[in-house]
Amino acid sequence: MSLPRSCALHALRTQSTGTRGDRCATAAGLALGAAADLLFADPRHRHPVAGFGQAAAALERWTWRDSRAAGAGYVAVCVGTATALGTAAHRLTTGSPVARTAVTALATWAVLGGTSLARAATTMADHLAAGDLPAARTHLSSLAGRDPRDLGEPELVRATVESVAENTSDAVVAPLFWGAVAGLPGLLSYRAANTLDAMVGYRSARYERFGWAAARLDDVLNWAPARLTALLTVATAPLAGGSPAGAWRAWRRDGAAHPSPNAGRCEAALAGALGLRLGGRNVYGTRVEERPHLGDGQPPVRGDIGRATRLSRAVWTTAAAAAVLHRLGRRGPAARRG
Repeated sequence: MSLPRSCALHALRTQSTGTRGDRCATAAGLALGAAADLLFADPRHRHPVAGFGQAAAALERWTWRDSRAAGAGYVAVCVGTATALGTAAHRLTTGSPVARTAVTALATWAVLGGTSLARAATTMADHLAAGDLPAARTHLSSLAGRDPRDLGEPELVRATVESVAENTSDAVVAPLFWGAVAGLPGLLSYRAANTLDAMVGYRSARYERFGWAAARLDDVLNWAPARLTALLTVATAPLAGGSPAGAWRAWRRDGAAHPSPNAGRCEAALAGALGLRLGGRNVYGTRVEERPHLGDGQPPVRGDIGRATRLSRAVWTTAAAAAVLHRLGRRGPAARRG
């Protein structure tokens, strides 16, 4: 991803308030943040998302009630705070392209997780290649929330491939989408909502009602990014030795069969692209789900983890380039009047 030279120079040189300068600076920040994630993965120390999660967990212990209203209030406070911080950063850096570029780059780097996702999947493949099932089962918690205790290699591989497919959208394409649409407030708001969904948005005795608002907000925010992820999977399938036609066919036929309104689109497209069959029995504590099969091929094997991560990287780097181009192509108020 490279910014056009004229626009990059404009972002660095222009210090007066100007729609074009801010637009270029935000685009530059998105590009730099995505490049930082590609090269360095997540920040290793004092990760701001981890800090947000700790604060949200403390608030949840204080505000929890077995009601949807309490959960909605909790989500409003947490996401509203993140949105306010993003809006303040946006306003404070308006007219200062250098500051806007730097702040947007740091925020983008903090909210993306593409390289960390690939590394987690690769670690799983390494454990399985070494025949270390206990280590692989322990490591699964970094990729998926299902119970790993009785899983053998085939199910661990399937869980990993499905996680790569779903989290390509959740961890990378979706934050880039909202960063492209809404800049700094979009980046921070999306990551806050997605983090809350991971914390309280699942079905359990404690969160069935309290977590409802977090889960529904995450569904809404991921609706468009999930379908964009599926579309980019079709477009980039050849870069991972996959089939665009297979990805399109599986996405359109099988995507809606998944219990999630969004994850199934990503998983089905990846399954079709790589000639795999995903889905089956998943155990989450005391809850068991029998998920429909996605795709026509064979169940994934260990070597398919690498293929899935290559396709994931192709999808999200393409999404990053599209996000940058979208910000560059947005027309400001002056352009519309003229």
